[in-house]
Amino acid sequence: MSSVLDVKNLSKLFGGLRAVDNVTIEIVEGEIIALIGPNGAGKTTVFNCLTGVYPPTEGEIYIHPPGEERERTNGYRPHRITERGLARTFQNIRLFNNMTVLENVMIGRHKHLKAGVLNAVFLDRRTREEEEKVIHDSYEVLKKIGLTSYVNELACNLPYGAQRRLEIARALATEPFLLLLDEPAAGMNPQETLALVDLIVRIRDTEKITIFLIEHDMSLVMSLSERIYVMDYGKLIAMGPPVEIKSNRDVIKAYLGEDVHA
Repeated sequence: MSSVLDVKNLSKLFGGLRAVDNVTIEIVEGEIIALIGPNGAGKTTVFNCLTGVYPPTEGEIYIHPPGEERERTNGYRPHRITERGLARTFQNIRLFNNMTVLENVMIGRHKHLKAGVLNAVFLDRRTREEEEKVIHDSYEVLKKIGLTSYVNELACNLPYGAQRRLEIARALATEPFLLLLDEPAAGMNPQETLALVDLIVRIRDTEKITIFLIEHDMSLVMSLSERIYVMDYGKLIAMGPPVEIKSNRDVIKAYLGEDVHA
């Protein structure tokens, strides 16, 4: 398997603060990779650099969509990153609360629309066919995520766990090759977390999408991830499979706590 994401010596400075300091990450097609670390370690800043929210101060970001050429994405805006096949969710849920579940997913399909402004004004056959396809494809995404029972419900009325899954559904609607999940289990109860683990594995296996996630739930991280990167104070302090990370003294000291034993 070839790498789908190469991050070389990435740094991000905010004034005199080095929030991300010389971070190098490689993700191979088909992996589920976790990025962990204490609050303020720089994890979400890494995600923001990867998805165009922040321009890197130093370093290089390369993506390699399957079947396409390797591409440097430094300086790309978020919509361009999405068009190239990276999609993400956020630590704080960002749904369109006064739109239906179906409409939220339809927004994720916008990059696939080809009809222009005039077509939309006059609602010609091509535009109607596109709209019908967007509705169909969005419903199919909801079927995969298990949200069809809420299809016409306002997003704000969904249970919390369903809102989390709707964010994932909207990201999947963009047809990514790499899905970035920022604390997808935050606020979930144990039953919802178990269902989330099953969903993430199913997305990887059936949709052939590589997964890169930030998460504080260590049981989820250790059971789900094939490799784990660990950050502290903006720097990478460890990388390896879960069994190695659990026994790494630097990780235990920085994140898991001195009283945690491998």
